[in-house]
Amino acid sequence: MPISIDIKSIEKRFVLRHTRSMKETFLWLLKGRRGDLYKKFSALEGVSFTVEQGETVALLGFNGSGKSTLLKHISGVMLPDAGSVRTRGRVAGLIEVGAGFHPDLSGRDNVFLNGSILGMSEKEIREQFDSIVEFSEIGEFIDTEVRFYSSGMYLRLAFAVAVHTNPDIFLIDEILAVGDEPFQKKCLAKIKELNEAGKTLVVVSHDLDMVSKVCDRGIVLERGRVVMDGEVGDAIAHIRAS
Repeated sequence: MPISIDIKSIEKRFVLRHTRSMKETFLWLLKGRRGDLYKKFSALEGVSFTVEQGETVALLGFNGSGKSTLLKHISGVMLPDAGSVRTRGRVAGLIEVGAGFHPDLSGRDNVFLNGSILGMSEKEIREQFDSIVEFSEIGEFIDTEVRFYSSGMYLRLAFAVAVHTNPDIFLIDEILAVGDEPFQKKCLAKIKELNEAGKTLVVVSHDLDMVSKVCDRGIVLERGRVVMDGEVGDAIAHIRAS
């Protein structure tokens, strides 16, 4: 099978700034201790793996392990400090609730905005619009400004737009937990439908039962490093034993 995602030795570091008063900062700098004000945190260290077209992969690990940071690199939201991330085809998904939505615009306008961000043409969005609204189940609020939406409504509309982009790679970060149970089941059914159509799926979630139903492969991260890559059942067992 063709390679959908190719990640080679990526590194990502963030600068942590310690909160100090102006007086403390001035005295700190006066003493020539500038470097102590900042500390670098390694979010990803030497991460490498490939994902074939049609694979369903779960990124697993405890908080701070680097899962969401890695997903943002795959989506293109972040760029690595070293190494490379290559993807094949259209990438779409749900990285953060409401990402790509403008609070002052209506749901209708945000469908067009978010769809274009995810690579759809205006013609494609118009053709899919009714289906997007129907899937989201928020038809009566589609012309309401999204600033008045609940997080669940954000999720419904964001997910509906994302799945209608016909992505080759679909990414999900934990936020399925925001929706109510009937809509979660609807989302999972749609995800399985995408996978059956040969789409690639990468999921970040602490819901191990959901992951076991959706994914075949699990990649376990600890402190920014891959410590296990294998069948999802084995990866889940590793997490539960940690």
